[in-house]
Amino acid sequence: MQIGDKLSLDGSKIKFVVKALSARYAICVKNQFGRAVYTIIDRKERIRSTNNMVFNSYDYLKQEDIDKCLQDLENGDVGLSMRNKYKLEDWIK
Repeated sequence: MQIGDKLSLDGSKIKFVVKALSARYAICVKNQFGRAVYTIIDRKERIRSTNNMVFNSYDYLKQEDIDKCLQDLENGDVGLSMRNKYKLEDWIK
């Protein structure tokens, strides 16, 4: 997986684009009707989800916010929502 890769994670014709990547996390975004739809992949736990913030402070259409979210994930300030989690298919490494 690399930045810029396109992934079909939800069966939609519009694919997610990998916008930020670390050893553990990948933040993937698709622009659907002018709104950012995002998912965060945890490659260690093999799940994907949204962030666990009640009031989301990140604009996933802005790269600087995406990079900040990745940094916050890495240092533990933000986590993944357990309510919105999905197991990853085996082909995602």
